[in-house]
Amino acid sequence: QVQLVESGGGLVQAGGSLRLSCAASGRTFSPYAMAWFRQAPGKEREFVAAISWRGGSTSYADSVKGRFTISRDNAKNTVSLEMNSLKPEDTAVYYCAASSSVGVPTTPSRYLYWGQGTQVAVSS
Repeated sequence: QVQLVESGGGLVQAGGSLRLSCAASGRTFSPYAMAWFRQAPGKEREFVAAISWRGGSTSYADSVKGRFTISRDNAKNTVSLEMNSLKPEDTAVYYCAASSSVGVPTTPSRYLYWGQGTQVAVSS
């Protein structure tokens, strides 16, 4: 079992930046690929970014490529999402997730463990 707790969400103006963090506890953190997903009101949960368990591979949704950066620190059992040039359409609840799959899965069904989410709101 892996417990995930997100932090760092908030309200920011368009063009601003936020850094989300996810702290993992429980079973060993390192073998798991980690990802961020988001869900806006009335929409399905969508993939944002993922990182392999060693950090050597990353994947991003086209909508955030060049603006968001995912990173992890296995020694501290944390994964972060640096979000720059935020847009109103980035407004959503952001979830951290852990997967035992190889590589950088992008579908929610590949992820076993989920955090409770942190709200990000971007005003225009």
